[in-house]
Amino acid sequence: MADANAECNIKVLCRFRPLNQSEIIRGDKFIPIFQGEDTVILGGKAYVFDRVFPTNSTQEQVYSTCAKQIVKDVLGGYNGTIFAYGQTSSGKTHTMEGNLHDPQGMGIIPRIAEDIFEHIFAMDENLEFHIKVGVDSDVLTKTNLSVHEDKHRVPYVKGCTERFVTSPEEVMDVIDEGKANRHVAVTNMNEHSSRSHSIFLINIKQENVETEQKLSGKLYLVDLAGSEKVSKTGAEGAVLDEAKNINKSLSALGNVISALAEGTKSHVPYRDSKMTRILQDSLGGNCRTTMFICCSPSSYNDTETKSTLMFGQRAKTIRNTVSVNLELTAEQNKKNEN
Repeated sequence: MADANAECNIKVLCRFRPLNQSEIIRGDKFIPIFQGEDTVILGGKAYVFDRVFPTNSTQEQVYSTCAKQIVKDVLGGYNGTIFAYGQTSSGKTHTMEGNLHDPQGMGIIPRIAEDIFEHIFAMDENLEFHIKVGVDSDVLTKTNLSVHEDKHRVPYVKGCTERFVTSPEEVMDVIDEGKANRHVAVTNMNEHSSRSHSIFLINIKQENVETEQKLSGKLYLVDLAGSEKVSKTGAEGAVLDEAKNINKSLSALGNVISALAEGTKSHVPYRDSKMTRILQDSLGGNCRTTMFICCSPSSYNDTETKSTLMFGQRAKTIRNTVSVNLELTAEQNKKNEN
């Protein structure tokens, strides 16, 4: 396994949900035109991504095409991130979580939980694994959650409870707890609108008991709260304040992506929000990152969908430098000292 640094672009996948009931009743037009597997045309302009999923794409197609590889990467000692971005009610939580306990309706997170253990059970018996998972469902509102840096200057979340797990079922228990704690509210756009970003972290450490070789990989799975126009969602009072916080946090993310896309790595405003600090390694750092941009096909959301597509195009230009997280054995350390 090569542990040399390698550059790779952020992978950007675009997924359109079907028209929903209220859009059909309103008589909204279906505006995207799909061309091949990687292009969508909106308002006469073509947007090209690593993959475009039309409205009839299944959860299994999305996972096997774009997320399955990241399990192998993380078990190979790389860091990985998958996150979903898009306006409110565009299908982000459906893509990331889906129906957690339905084999067909499951999204990326529960499929990854199953896949990790399938791979581990098929691997060399000399490998010993320690898997910790943590979930934080209210990144914007929790005051006890802070971002620090480890000895390698890699950001990590302090205050996010992590738990050792030994099966997919135990992972699902943690996900269920996190989902129960996630703050949602009813808006005009979405009956179950997520009012904060949700982060699910899988931390895998492995050791070859014969060679004492140690590898580690972290996987961040992030469901961002949706950007929203207050005039459309009808947000009031506390929900309006949350909307402002969400939009401010997403604006900070947009600024980071713009700075990286323009190649100004020395002045990237990661510290402008908690979420951009957490995603610092995912955006321009040591991480294999996949971004899902989730879009509405409705003419009513034309402006927001174009904005999301442009956001995805900027993100596609960002390059990360990835390397295997390899811990030297005592013998290798001794050799290096001599």
